[in-house]
Amino acid sequence: MIYRKQKKKLAGRYSMTIAEQSKNSSSPPTQKKLSRSWIRKLAPSLLLACLFGTYLDLYFEGKDYYSFPMRPFPDIFSIHIGFTLVGIPVMVAAFLFICTRLTTQKRVAFILLLSIMMSVFEKLAESFGYFVHAEVWKHYNSFFGYFVFLTIIYQFYTWTNSD
Repeated sequence: MIYRKQKKKLAGRYSMTIAEQSKNSSSPPTQKKLSRSWIRKLAPSLLLACLFGTYLDLYFEGKDYYSFPMRPFPDIFSIHIGFTLVGIPVMVAAFLFICTRLTTQKRVAFILLLSIMMSVFEKLAESFGYFVHAEVWKHYNSFFGYFVFLTIIYQFYTWTNSD
């Protein structure tokens, strides 16, 4: 790394040497730049995940495969809008953050594990009254659905961030 030394005066009497990264340096960008670029990289995938998740919820809820008895603004929305606008983006951001650090085999295993966990959490949500499935619904549908959903989101993320 190439650093420039700069002296700053503190209260007029004392000086302090501060090392700053040179503009010509080939070292990685600072943390502030990383966070902005991470948001820029993540935004299209989060938007797709929210839209895709919302439309799937609207479709399956409209076909009476499941419903959300406890949800915000039940007179306006038939789906759980809080999960759509907050839950999905947070979980997908964490999912992508972890997936970018895994090998292909570990990524597939991670997606499989998350798909199993989401099917289990759906059953748990049913026991708390947040979610109700129709009699014809099988939880392996959830497993395959989450597997496809997460795979599409990750593939979209890699496609939008390829050089």
